[in-house]
Amino acid sequence: MVLPLQSVRVLDLTRVLAGPWATQLLADLGAEVIKVERPGSGDDTRGWGPPFVDGDGKPGGISAYFLCTNRGKRSIAVDFETADGRALVADLAVQCDVVVENFKVGGLAKLGLDYATLAQRNPRLVYCSITGFGQTGPHRFRAGYDLMVQAMGGLMSVTGEADGQPMKVGVATADLLTGLYASNAILAALMERRDSGLGQHIDLALLDVQIATLVNQASGYLASGKVPGRHGNAHPNIVPYQAFATRDGHIVIAVGNDTQFARFAEVLGRPDLATDPRFAANGGRVAGRQTLLDIIEPLIAGRPSADILAALDRVNIPAAPINTLDQVFADPQIAARGLVVEPAAGSTGKRSPVVGNPIRYSRTPIDSARPAPLLGADADDVLRAVLGKSEADIADLRKRGVI
Repeated sequence: MVLPLQSVRVLDLTRVLAGPWATQLLADLGAEVIKVERPGSGDDTRGWGPPFVDGDGKPGGISAYFLCTNRGKRSIAVDFETADGRALVADLAVQCDVVVENFKVGGLAKLGLDYATLAQRNPRLVYCSITGFGQTGPHRFRAGYDLMVQAMGGLMSVTGEADGQPMKVGVATADLLTGLYASNAILAALMERRDSGLGQHIDLALLDVQIATLVNQASGYLASGKVPGRHGNAHPNIVPYQAFATRDGHIVIAVGNDTQFARFAEVLGRPDLATDPRFAANGGRVAGRQTLLDIIEPLIAGRPSADILAALDRVNIPAAPINTLDQVFADPQIAARGLVVEPAAGSTGKRSPVVGNPIRYSRTPIDSARPAPLLGADADDVLRAVLGKSEADIADLRKRGVI
């Protein structure tokens, strides 16, 4: 099978989420990704459970967390504390197209594994550094975690109920979006390298990404100077666009324009709302948000979820149930799209389902079923194939604790 990045080799010096998310995407696209981990414990997330796979649900197996961010990679465990270990990683970098790392600012420079040092030996190297706050600025030496970045970057200030406390998003969005920005930046740098023949350093910060992805909230503040607040599940600029209680649960309804609102009003049995000068246009509905909600909420609350969802679907009004994860994965649409894959997990051959890559190519389909690696499982193959090490060389490195 031909994959888009099958000629690209990546050295992955990352751990936890943002970096591994970026390199997993590159692996899904066909890149050879060599993950360098600490001997003994490996990536922190190997122990982030339960649940664990390949260990009968007990510590000692691979965590489900690790499996969802490291499929398709090869693992080699190298002791960075030794000079030989550092030299081994540097030699691997020379043979790679890309290095991705998420050490603290200056951490790898002390080990001779920073971009400036490695680029002297491999000028074509694309080197991506992922940190909490970037390589410059007064916070550059601080550790950055998704929660604190969601807080500092303003996302929590616009998330949650208006009269409740600020809330983080239910998944680590700053990490995940940084991983996506990283993979995009790497691919663009590889494209540019085809013309210039040179690699470059990519400086990517979680805080920068968090602020960039505030999109309309940030743009609205910069344009008006008005600090946005929290609207719960509602939208600051569109009404009605939020969650509503029904007779037997909750649903979301997203009325995106005035034509849709007229059809929505018909479904509710109140066509007059679409001609009411207070509500006919979205601007009026935003201005009179609570007045309108006081009218429509009881009309929705009196009907079962399935009933009103079917009625809205018939007239093409965007609406959906608020699914729990068991309902998500029971949805026939999810099954039809093949989003759940079951790569083998570990030496026992036990299998654990994970969410596959959502990209659909017409000619070069992605392989999301390659398993995440056991710690250090690929050391011999990598050292032989990439660095030309002999069996005796590898045995000596292992005997001395370098790998």
